[in-house]
Amino acid sequence: MSETTPAAETAAPHRYTAELAAEIEGRWQDYWDEHGTFAAPNPSGELDGEPELAARPKKYIMDMFPYPSGAGLHVGHPLGYIATDIFARYQRMTGHNVLHTLGFDAFGLPAEQYAVQTGTHPRVSTEANIVTMRKQLRRLGLGHDRRRSFATIDPAYYRWTQWIFLQIYNSWYDEAADRARPIAELEAQFADGTRSTPDGRPWAELTGPERADVLGGHRLAYAAESPVNWCPGLGTVLANEEVTAEGRSERGNFPVFKASLRQWMMRITAYADRLLTDLDVLDWPEAIKLQQRNWIGRSEGARVDFPVHEASGSHAEHGITIFTTRQDTLFGATYMVLAPEHELVESIVPEAWPEGTHQVWTGGHATPTEAVAAYRKQAASKSDVERQAEAKDKTGVFTGAFAVNPVSGEPVPVFIADYVLMGYGTGAIMAVPAHDSRDFAFARAFELPMRCVVEPTDGRGTDPAEWDDAFSSYDARIVNSTGADISLDGLTVTEAKAAITTWLAERGIGEGTVNYRLRDWLFSRQRYWGEPFPIVYDEEGTAHALPDSMLPVELPEVDDYSPRTFDPDDADTSPETPLSRNQEWVTVDLDLGDGVRTYRRETNTMPNWAGSCWYELRYLDPHNSEQLVSPEAEAYWMGPRAGQPAGGVDLYVGGAEHAVLHLLYARFWHKVLFDLGHISSFEPFHKLFNQGMIQAFVYRDARGIAVPAAEVEERDGRYFHQGEPVTRLQGKMGKSLKNAVTPDEICAEYGADTLRLYEMAMGPLDVSRPWDPRAVVGQYRLLQRLWRNVVDETTGEVTVVDAEPDEATLRALHKAIDGVSGDMAGLRFNTAIAKITELNNHLTKTGGPVPRGIAEPLVLMIAPLAPHVAEELWARLGHTGSLAHEPFPVADPALAQDEAVVCVVQIKGKVKARLEVPPAISDAELEAAALADPAVVAALDGAPVRKVIVRAPKLVNIVI
Repeated sequence: MSETTPAAETAAPHRYTAELAAEIEGRWQDYWDEHGTFAAPNPSGELDGEPELAARPKKYIMDMFPYPSGAGLHVGHPLGYIATDIFARYQRMTGHNVLHTLGFDAFGLPAEQYAVQTGTHPRVSTEANIVTMRKQLRRLGLGHDRRRSFATIDPAYYRWTQWIFLQIYNSWYDEAADRARPIAELEAQFADGTRSTPDGRPWAELTGPERADVLGGHRLAYAAESPVNWCPGLGTVLANEEVTAEGRSERGNFPVFKASLRQWMMRITAYADRLLTDLDVLDWPEAIKLQQRNWIGRSEGARVDFPVHEASGSHAEHGITIFTTRQDTLFGATYMVLAPEHELVESIVPEAWPEGTHQVWTGGHATPTEAVAAYRKQAASKSDVERQAEAKDKTGVFTGAFAVNPVSGEPVPVFIADYVLMGYGTGAIMAVPAHDSRDFAFARAFELPMRCVVEPTDGRGTDPAEWDDAFSSYDARIVNSTGADISLDGLTVTEAKAAITTWLAERGIGEGTVNYRLRDWLFSRQRYWGEPFPIVYDEEGTAHALPDSMLPVELPEVDDYSPRTFDPDDADTSPETPLSRNQEWVTVDLDLGDGVRTYRRETNTMPNWAGSCWYELRYLDPHNSEQLVSPEAEAYWMGPRAGQPAGGVDLYVGGAEHAVLHLLYARFWHKVLFDLGHISSFEPFHKLFNQGMIQAFVYRDARGIAVPAAEVEERDGRYFHQGEPVTRLQGKMGKSLKNAVTPDEICAEYGADTLRLYEMAMGPLDVSRPWDPRAVVGQYRLLQRLWRNVVDETTGEVTVVDAEPDEATLRALHKAIDGVSGDMAGLRFNTAIAKITELNNHLTKTGGPVPRGIAEPLVLMIAPLAPHVAEELWARLGHTGSLAHEPFPVADPALAQDEAVVCVVQIKGKVKARLEVPPAISDAELEAAALADPAVVAALDGAPVRKVIVRAPKLVNIVI
């Protein structure tokens, strides 16, 4: 930093330096806080005020919730926060009432694990982290409405998280109305006989627990026995998304096993179609929409029942129900596969292997019971991701039972295999090995028969024994598919699907249906640091919702915050929650309307997703103790309007890693609240933008362990740490990788405005980019040159003059305004900075005092990007107050264009003339000018012109 040496600063005592930047930045941040500069008024209620501002068009701009980590921020974290701040500042200057604030997603496992390690209460460490993070964010000059900030751990906040849970719990999905309705309306239908109970008994004859079970089968939040990912090493169950492809916990890298536990679930599957359809009205990246569509996984096909007998000797018949999208290949089904967890497995397994059972089917076990038990244990150690992976070796075991193919009448052996999942379809498949690659591999491994029923179009013939892989095609005809009273032979795939679906429905053994990959959301965690459920249980084990008056249910104190953990490899264990140890809290006497009774509280807590499912609504009305959000505030900030039929946040910025879970869960909660009439918008986020990532070099020693990047030396193109060679790779930035650079360091060395400019100038916002500390100084020098163009570095006096600018400077200004305005609106901040730099350099090269008519628009243009220095220069230019709501400069279209552009005239592809023409010249005018140019006339030399191709204003191509 040669420009800030002591000698230089002595010669120029009023130069823009890091020290001056720090003083300016601190002073303006204090001013903004003191004057509530970024306070956005609601149209009514506690946060109303400034009716003139509230009458403006609104913009609601949001960042994805930050987690208050103990490590604080590194320079990668603020990328999105700086971008939204710039966009918000620009929108204020273009006449909008802008809501932009930031809260903290503060529940979750990291704080709890830190508490276990140190004995520090999670609230203490989390609140300390929030204080640190707020200081760091404030130092960046982020223009947040601080009145609206909160943390999810605030009881006043999670009181409403619990309230929303109860709204979901007390609702059911009415498929006829295609929306959620209060569960009381469903109960009334059962009571008056409008709707029959599952077993046909009158509602009045059902016991309390029986009624609870019936309603639980419809509630949008319900408790049920379900297969879960049990992690003994963490002592908790995990969502599928928290398990790695290797079948281990994302946090801690512990083994994860399948187990069956009673858990709280959210019936998100009821909303599958709407979650798919409503993507079409959202302004989201297509890649994110595609990920959501794939996760929901809608597929059309048929449900088919395959009869199978119990092994008990009772001859009782069960139906193995499968879902298939290729019902046209039913005649090719030569075996079936159940998920190892399928409920029918135990009832169909015989005592002994059927006569003639292939040895390879048995897994080397003496009986089917032993084989199935051993395989189930093996499958339980794998995650769903592992089970669905295209493994080279297919595994499975024969159950000893046979089902009957309903179209051919032939017996088909029933296997269990881990590539079939309970969570998708029915947990059972019909296997058509000739036309499905996984079934083909399985059949080859287990010497199972194959039958070709879709005629190959690639010349391979119809004998699968001679094939190297399955033949799968929709553009083919059906063969070998004739039964007693149906034939599909000769039909196309589409025709055959329709014919067999009708045939199945007529016989009551199947029907056309739609299936989804999406599964209900596992909503329980065996942890301490999360929202308690507002649920208690009576002596019969029936769940009861607490009334609103008893909310919030606050987290109690416990002596030990950790769930009981076990040997990470011991799958035969089950959860024990931290809350269950506080018996004074667990056992409670309450009057829920039928007198004081003793109840037991739910001791699981909600997942860390809960608080971020609705925070966009609480920002609107954060202090409302009577309502989730006032209807007026929600309609004003998020209600549907022209161009936004679903309503929602105007701009939501965050990482693409949240493409599925957070966004899907938040959309689900929002739709339930919409259905129940609490809000007017049916989508939470209208526009989504995914920022890229700031990367950094990671240096590793011979052991593969990261070493501090700041201590690495480069010699002759190689890298050394403490004299030992290390490798260098581009990767993430983070504390664990020992390459983190804090924003505090850069602010101290250059100032926050320089950091803001550099992070935006590094490249397009949606692209990842490497951190290069050597390049930061470029933006620092831009600010120094800007400062010099307004302030005398020796005297500190303003050098701007009240003179008219020359035409070249005026045109440079308006071209910059025109370009910067478009870039700001389009989040192209890197190119906006380039245009401002170009204008500033023009002024520097021109020399002499800068006219006020140029300096003031320049300061206003850079204000969203570098707000502190802009505020300071604006004040020194004689203005009072903040420029935050000053109008952004508007370009004069006539001056924003070049006065003249150069048009190239070609004959036979060779340049024959260059013409200076007006930018707005028409094609006809340009053609006439080109043909009349003396150099062109001479080059043509009387030759007839066959064709003239004009691309005004820059090209004319003459063909002779």
